[in-house]
Amino acid sequence: MAKTFKILEKDEEFTQVKMPSPMRPLKFIDLFAGIGGFHIAMHNLGMKCVFASEWDLHARETYKHNLETLSPDLFQLNNFAGDITAINPRDIPDFDVLCAGFPCQPFSQAGFKKGFDETRGTLFFNIVDIIKTKKPKAFFLENVRHLLKHDDGKTFSTIKHILEEELGYSFHYKVVKASDFGLPQHRPRLFMVGFKNKRYFTFPEPKKLKISMSDIWGGECPKKIGYTLRVGGRGSHITDRRNWDSYEVDGVVKRLSSKEGVKMQGFPTDFYFPVSETQAMKQLGNSVAIPAIQAVAKEIQKTINQT
Repeated sequence: MAKTFKILEKDEEFTQVKMPSPMRPLKFIDLFAGIGGFHIAMHNLGMKCVFASEWDLHARETYKHNLETLSPDLFQLNNFAGDITAINPRDIPDFDVLCAGFPCQPFSQAGFKKGFDETRGTLFFNIVDIIKTKKPKAFFLENVRHLLKHDDGKTFSTIKHILEEELGYSFHYKVVKASDFGLPQHRPRLFMVGFKNKRYFTFPEPKKLKISMSDIWGGECPKKIGYTLRVGGRGSHITDRRNWDSYEVDGVVKRLSSKEGVKMQGFPTDFYFPVSETQAMKQLGNSVAIPAIQAVAKEIQKTINQT
């Protein structure tokens, strides 16, 4: 029986969708997988993960601990890889959707005209190489919103040009906040979606916020929507403009732990970290907001299945 994940939204569950009998579940791969935010979101929609890659040993431990029972074939077939740069794209199983929250490494100053040649050496090129080789139906990429302005917009132009002009995919993008899809955390992130047959696509409309930081803490918190979870800068004083992890709760200053962090990112309430608390907070800061990913993935799924 498929596992159902409860996301912390009042009286609401994100459950695995039952696919119509003649329609096979879409297959996806999870690159730069972190602790599995994409994986959980896609699985909740009835999709199947056939390959994943994450190089960080601590993140790999958390990923496997929580997802091995969910997607046993992924691990039994040895399709949970480490360094993506060591993988030959031809060895990756066939799939429908490529998912990746890829690191934004500096791109060449030469801009988009050099295409593939000028993106070699960056991890984005590995995504490009996989798409070029495997030709999936769609891709779903996530990055920080500042990617739009990185290097005066040249980095984003390079990405858009390669995916559209050199690979022949449509390209749709939008800055999406976690708070747009039920979570009390700003977390603006750039979502990029594309389809091989250049189908029309629209991002889902924002939803009403259903929980606040008071629900996260289980006590009265005057800040309704929380700060974006980050990796660095932890431990600043509550009055410091760089503070992001200290909140006033019931009149007392409290510091976020992974217990609150999993709720702010929309992870299952039984999600477990087999690592130190320091590593757990780092992993949460690097992860994705599951309800936001899932809402966009649902539209991707609908677009692909409209044939």
